[in-house]
Amino acid sequence: MTWSHPRGYDPMVACSKLWLEKTGVTVEWDKRSLQDFETYPVEELARAYDMIIIDHPHVGQITNEKCLMPLDVEGREAERKALADASVGASYPSYNWQGRQWAFPVDAATQVQAFRPDLIDAAPASWNDMLALARQGKVLLPLRPPHTLMTFYTLSGNLGKACATEGPGDLIDLETGTTVFEMMREIAALIDPACFEMDPIAVFEAMAEPGSSIACSPLIYGYLSYSIAGFRPKLIKFADIPVAGTLGPAGSALGGTGLAVSAFSKSPKEALDFTYWIASGDVQKGPYAAAGGQPGHAAAWEEDTVNAATNDFYRGTRATLEASWVRPRHDGYMEFQQAASDRINAGLLGKEKAGDVVTDLNRLFGESFAAK
Repeated sequence: MTWSHPRGYDPMVACSKLWLEKTGVTVEWDKRSLQDFETYPVEELARAYDMIIIDHPHVGQITNEKCLMPLDVEGREAERKALADASVGASYPSYNWQGRQWAFPVDAATQVQAFRPDLIDAAPASWNDMLALARQGKVLLPLRPPHTLMTFYTLSGNLGKACATEGPGDLIDLETGTTVFEMMREIAALIDPACFEMDPIAVFEAMAEPGSSIACSPLIYGYLSYSIAGFRPKLIKFADIPVAGTLGPAGSALGGTGLAVSAFSKSPKEALDFTYWIASGDVQKGPYAAAGGQPGHAAAWEEDTVNAATNDFYRGTRATLEASWVRPRHDGYMEFQQAASDRINAGLLGKEKAGDVVTDLNRLFGESFAAK
């Protein structure tokens, strides 16, 4: 099971055809919506599928549910070391929890910056430069949950005061949280209110329209498809995030996906072999990337042909991904992610005091540990 977007589905199908030719083993893929990918119970999927594409914040929950097979099996240490050494940012270790490896990164992403090269010469380098564009009505920002919280995370990290990843203490100190919320209030007031219902794909689709005047989305999960000529009427390029603090493009909330093997699989060896193979450098920089995937292996991010085909999507965002921040991953986090996103949106839409919103975020974070 993977997710319903060319980036998530097409490379899995293309590589599975090669795997059939190579081994005689058939791998068939189903897909689910992006919203389902972020919220659907992994255990239910694990009972229905041999392999599942997951998001790293699920690892605490799935470890407790015992629904996935650890990938760190004996005899394949050299392969795993090669994958770990080739991690783009924290993509590989983000799937390591309580000393075990629960997935391999086949897709690497973090919040980066998207811009229209036919409307502006370059992406704004600073948060203030971006705000100037927003005042001209040229900016969109996805604020549909959970992306509101992702923006809160990225801004706090970029200011050098990253949110907590362990608890049950506060998520963020009141002063920093208030600063970040006020930054979000400022940008939210300058953009189309429809952004509160938009995920990254909706923003990209709006940006790529022929008559669109939207030149920039400053914090958005990168989708290489839109940087390929001809994918949509207008090309979108990608760059490092606009800097709000003094640390450069650091602190972005890591995304991406990993391939995991179900603990209930009736073909565990075959599933394990496929997972190791598709995560390897040669496959990632070759057929996986060629089929529209967004690889999780550094060999692909450094490959000239892969960058040429995507208008330097990988080189343009590598610094942001290397300095990205890994979200909390404890059992109970996924419920917090939804509740916190909703709370931030309610605060922005209701013009609430920043301190009240941050206090509630800290309470919700603490409760996410107590609930388990």
